[in-house]
Amino acid sequence: MKIRDYCLPCLVNQVVKVAHMSHAQNKEELYHQVFDYLSSLDFELTNPEIIGQTFQMLKKHIHNDDPYKEIRRYYNDLFLQQQDYFRDLIEKADDSFEMAIRYAIIGNIIDFSPMHNHDINDVMKYFKNIKNQRLTLNDIEKLKNDLKNAKTLLYLGDNCGEICLDYLLIEKIKQMYPDLMIYFATRGEAVVNDSILEDAYYVHMDRYATIIDNGDYSLGTILHRVSPKFLDIYHQADVIIAKGQANYESLSEEVKNIYFLLMVKCHVIADDIGVDEKSLVCFHREE
Repeated sequence: MKIRDYCLPCLVNQVVKVAHMSHAQNKEELYHQVFDYLSSLDFELTNPEIIGQTFQMLKKHIHNDDPYKEIRRYYNDLFLQQQDYFRDLIEKADDSFEMAIRYAIIGNIIDFSPMHNHDINDVMKYFKNIKNQRLTLNDIEKLKNDLKNAKTLLYLGDNCGEICLDYLLIEKIKQMYPDLMIYFATRGEAVVNDSILEDAYYVHMDRYATIIDNGDYSLGTILHRVSPKFLDIYHQADVIIAKGQANYESLSEEVKNIYFLLMVKCHVIADDIGVDEKSLVCFHREE
């Protein structure tokens, strides 16, 4: 999915936000670098790839390879503390698999993009109201059938905190399909609040999945930039679960057996999928 002009304010605001958050010196110099890059922007690129490039500029300017490190740890700890509570609610549901998916999707609200940021109180309201949250697009039964017949699942993670809900879904998948080989993929380098390898090991994802990174610093999964190892696993996977908007933007045009799980947070994505903003979706884009 190519970048839209409506994405440009989000790009600029993200840089400004992190520059202030990290107490960057000579912010004007950083802004000039970003504006120079954007002035010759290739509009054939995806938004996640462009964010990755601007975030690299920011990290270099502030001499910090991981400016969101403390925030990622805070949200991982916050949701790790509640995992047993969420697991109990999942197991008590009439359809525990669907409930695990709903929790994983609502976890996608943990996002630090300035265009759709939420504070922790907003985030927890969604969890408290989960029984009333319905999926606008629901391909869960189709996903179940595909997992039943699959040998390999590649699960593409997204944000910190959210990864703790991904863990519960993967735990449920492993219970239902114990012979399924599961890979859990993170970003190759720190980019905004997206999960990286240390987050996946921190939440013990390796109990149920083989953890890999994609070898790239972009948001999402930019296939022409990922490592050969990741690309090989991607092509061999029978089923792919892709979490979040960035993975949707990266892979929406790919011919592959992909299920997209996300909360739709902006009208650009909403229009592309054909749903309203704030929709929760689990859908399979036909090959």
